[in-house]
Amino acid sequence: MFDRLKEEINSIKARDPAVRSSLEVLFLYPSFKAVRSYRKAHWFYEHGHFFIARWISQRSRNKTGIEIHPGAKIGKGLFIDHGAGVVIGETTEIGDNCTLYQNVTLGGTGKDTGKRHPTLGNNVMVGAGARVLGPMKIGDNSKIAANAVVLEEVPPNCTAVGVPARVVKRDGVRITNSDLDQIHIPDPISQLLCEHMYKMECMQKEIDDLKKQLAEK
Repeated sequence: MFDRLKEEINSIKARDPAVRSSLEVLFLYPSFKAVRSYRKAHWFYEHGHFFIARWISQRSRNKTGIEIHPGAKIGKGLFIDHGAGVVIGETTEIGDNCTLYQNVTLGGTGKDTGKRHPTLGNNVMVGAGARVLGPMKIGDNSKIAANAVVLEEVPPNCTAVGVPARVVKRDGVRITNSDLDQIHIPDPISQLLCEHMYKMECMQKEIDDLKKQLAEK
């Protein structure tokens, strides 16, 4: 048990430059507390004690702002940075060493039964405010940009951005000129508006030219 605690603390320290000590993680990090509570709740859930499992998970949510259903399956080394507003649904599966930022939702669409929530592979990063909805899979080592809405499967070693999310990099090769971090990524809505504005400007120029030609006649 102590080896597992040490492993999870070291995992957080490796990914958060703000950490000053192991004691800080142990006593002050909501991510650590939420994941530890989930481990307890999941044990009760697996043994059929559903009420106790939900009681533990809801108590943890009230204390940390992180909601993890006890039925979810989570591997080792999960780090939820900041954590406020994170929701992880009942049939979610998360691999090893994944990172979630604040306001991430791993949820369902309301249309599926049985397996309703996403599956994250190993070493997946989900940026702040992203929504991953439905029983699709996010492949190993993939990244979901901040505020993206993922409704379809993302292959391994990819970066997905936008609403709905699309892959912009795969296996180290850029598919667009987009950057990989959570900030310097294209806004698809802004891009579409810019494209329409450019077309409108071109049309307006053509109209002005035609008016000028008619006036000269």
